[in-house]
Amino acid sequence: MMTNLFSVFDPSAIFNLSLNWLSTFLGLLMIPSIYWLMPSRYNIFWNSILLTLHKEFKTLLGPSGHNGSTFIFISLFSLILFNNFMGLFPYIFTSTSHLTLTLSLALPLWLCFMLYGWINHTQHMFAHLVPQGTPAILMPFMVCIETISNIIRPGTLAVRLTANMIAGHLLLTLLGNTGPSMSYLLVTFLLVTQIALLVLESAVAMIQSYVFAVLSTLYSSEVN
Repeated sequence: MMTNLFSVFDPSAIFNLSLNWLSTFLGLLMIPSIYWLMPSRYNIFWNSILLTLHKEFKTLLGPSGHNGSTFIFISLFSLILFNNFMGLFPYIFTSTSHLTLTLSLALPLWLCFMLYGWINHTQHMFAHLVPQGTPAILMPFMVCIETISNIIRPGTLAVRLTANMIAGHLLLTLLGNTGPSMSYLLVTFLLVTQIALLVLESAVAMIQSYVFAVLSTLYSSEVN
C-alpha cells in the first residue's frame, strides 16, 4: 500500500494514546544527571557552550541586558537543539518539524517583546518604524514595510526551523525507500551518502537552534 511521503511526520498512537509530544520533554530527565553526578568531559564541554552563549547573548542585548535575561534564550537554544537531535534517531517523533511547537515558541516571545516595547518605550518603537536618513516622501512606505516585516517575524522564525527540519528528514526518507530496489554496489554508495547526510543534518540541527535563539535575542534588544 502506498503511503504519503509526509506520513513520517505524522504522530502515531499506541493503545489509542498519542504520546509523541512527550519526547519534547525527555531532556528534563537529563538535567539532574548534570548536577548530581561527578563532572565529566561532556558536562564540562556543555557548560563551556552555555557560557559562550551567555556572553554572546549578553553582548547582543547590550546595556539593557543583565545576567538573568540571557537564561531564557539559552534555555530556548537547549530545548530546540535537543528536539532537533532527538528527531534524527529512528522511531522518535520530530516535534520541531511541526508548526505547532515552533509557532508556540516564537509567537509568545514576539508578543511579549511587542507589548513590553509599546507600553514602556512607545517613542522608541515609533522611531523604529522609520530608519534614520529616510527621505520624507518615502516615510509612509517605510512605515508600512517595517510594520509588515515586524508582524511576520514569528512566522518566519517558526517556518524557517520547521522547513529545515522537514527538508533533511524527507531527503533521508527518500534515499532510504530506494534502497531495497538497488544493487549491492549502489546500496553501499547509498549508505555512504546517508551517513554524510546524517552528519549534515546534525550540523543543521545545531545551526537552526542557534539561529532561532540569536534572532529572538536580537528582537528582544530592539525593544529596549
